[in-house]
Amino acid sequence: MTTIRPFTCDDMFRFHNVNLDPLTETYGLPFYMQYLAHWPEYFQVAESPSGEIMGYIMGKAEGHAENWHGHVTALTVAPDFRRLGLAAKLMNILEEISEKKHCLFVDLFVRVSNQVAVDMYKRLGYSVYRRVLEYYSGEEDEDAFDMRKALSRDVHKQSVIPLPHPVRPEELE
Repeated sequence: MTTIRPFTCDDMFRFHNVNLDPLTETYGLPFYMQYLAHWPEYFQVAESPSGEIMGYIMGKAEGHAENWHGHVTALTVAPDFRRLGLAAKLMNILEEISEKKHCLFVDLFVRVSNQVAVDMYKRLGYSVYRRVLEYYSGEEDEDAFDMRKALSRDVHKQSVIPLPHPVRPEELE
């Protein structure tokens, strides 16, 4: 039986198996601590019965007025635990938290080349809002899709009407 529970400081020393995936963005400990301190309800972990971390999600609520939204900063599941529905469960929790905070939508950024993730998010009701040119930097800069899902407060789904042109990272709100 998988347990979904709040992320703790101790988990930062135990989630290396999850962060080894090359598609997973990894951050320094201060970054994780900042999320844990500011948005603890958005930082959840999936744990196996043996205590192994299977995956985690971290996010936040941000924006103002018609741009008030939940944001997925990172979602990852260890390779041994994929295809079990854990990512969908973690996304559902983040969406429920965002609903309680009266957010209009949830957004996330995903590599354009990560077709498995793009397809999963589409199955979960997300759509491509815009393309962000060279969002991911590294050996080869890569574009990202800014994907969104309207929540119940956005009755007319205004927040997910796609932009007709790509944007650059410095143009993001």
